[in-house]
Amino acid sequence: MSVEPARQSDGQLRMIEALMFAAHEPLDMESIRARMPDGVDCNALLVRMQSEYAERGVNLVRVADKWRLQTAPDLTAILIDEREEQRKLSNAALETLSIIAYHQPVTRAEIEEVRGVAVSRGTLDLLMELGWVGLRGRRRTPGRPVTWGTTEGFLAHFGLEQIEDLPGKDELKAAGLLDSRIPADFEVPMPSSDPDMDNLLPVDEEAQDSTFHTDFLDSDEAGAD
Repeated sequence: MSVEPARQSDGQLRMIEALMFAAHEPLDMESIRARMPDGVDCNALLVRMQSEYAERGVNLVRVADKWRLQTAPDLTAILIDEREEQRKLSNAALETLSIIAYHQPVTRAEIEEVRGVAVSRGTLDLLMELGWVGLRGRRRTPGRPVTWGTTEGFLAHFGLEQIEDLPGKDELKAAGLLDSRIPADFEVPMPSSDPDMDNLLPVDEEAQDSTFHTDFLDSDEAGAD
């Protein structure tokens, strides 16, 4: 590579570094290209930057097709606030989150069918407050039940680039999260980041809260978990 093209490439890398450092939220490729000069190979620059930052205190990572800078995982401990006040999720919340992640888009009734017990409004309220789940749409079935799915916040929190990166059966068994006595034909659902949204009706954003509460009116009195 001649000196001039090399300098040009280095200059473009400096530009994209500045862009990523200044960003207040993850940036998709369209947003990055809009801020860079025409003709710049943004993807190549991001890959180069990701490689150069791989061993630094901050890493360039891609989550849900968006790029961001984040603290290197092995340095997380030095940034932990000594006043740790982490909210521990209940078993009900963990089970509900797992079912939504692997079965999305899924209705409350379908979550209850898998768990074997009713789901309380508080459980889904908590998962929504954490920014890990959200409404996907309404089923084209009687009652038009709302469906739930995970969010980009879920991917970011658990370090996943896409929902397909969730652990499968073998990984879960290796981690001791599945009983060794489970049937041989047991299969872990394979989630998809591109569910068939054509079968869902849109949820009115302005009515999400009231819709959510209406869907639970009849079930909360039954001692849901």
